[in-house]
Amino acid sequence: MNGTRITDVMPEPGVVRGDSPAGIHEARDTARAFTGSLTPAPGSGAVDTIVLVVSELVTNALRHGGGRYTLELSAAPDSVTVAVSDTNPAPPRERAPDLEGGSGGFGWHMVRRLAGWLTITPGPGPGPGKTIYAVLPR
Repeated sequence: MNGTRITDVMPEPGVVRGDSPAGIHEARDTARAFTGSLTPAPGSGAVDTIVLVVSELVTNALRHGGGRYTLELSAAPDSVTVAVSDTNPAPPRERAPDLEGGSGGFGWHMVRRLAGWLTITPGPGPGPGKTIYAVLPR
């Protein structure tokens, strides 16, 4: 691994809660700060991918998940996990991207393609909702 030492100590997970489109910017900034705090830091391509996945999952939570979300970021030696929870128990659904009307349809396809591992679990907590976990290479 080219002489790079990965430390056993990982930073505290980054957590953002939001309920408006303004929170998307904060979620992106948090993802960039979180990845920048890792030792060794992921490469710029990996950081851009992580930020893109965060942006898409948070945007989808706002648009389709009940309008509130919690983002949690955590890291392992070889990966970063992006977890986004919302209040809608329905899983994301694939739809054809809208190439002309600008109504979206691209985000879930991108997340599925970029994530090394992706799962959806019920919750969090006793109420309705779900958490989407995307694991990305570091």
